[in-house]
Amino acid sequence: MPSRVLVLISADPRETHKANEALRIALGVVAGETPVEIVLTGRGAKLLDAGADDYVDGDDIVRHLATLKKLGQRFHAAREAVPTGDDWNPEGHEVVPVSAAEIAELVAGSERVLAF
Repeated sequence: MPSRVLVLISADPRETHKANEALRIALGVVAGETPVEIVLTGRGAKLLDAGADDYVDGDDIVRHLATLKKLGQRFHAAREAVPTGDDWNPEGHEVVPVSAAEIAELVAGSERVLAF
């Protein structure tokens, strides 16, 4: 069985290329048929904002998100990072809210962890 990779994204996509690079890497791993868990924490949850196309590398972010959705990739998001309101996750990506303890379990259960 292929090992599981976890991509943890806390980088603010409004301010840095790191969030987009994390998505790009996750997409590459998923395309290689290795199981991937994508976890959004802190400002990393802004990747699913309605205005993400205006962020640093916004066009790429939107494209990567659309491809991940087509591939059925879900996201885990720290409960405290998930904003309320209609302007978050307008594309309807599958999002599983998780606690800090659940994030720790996901990290512990992964063979590889990439943190951005």
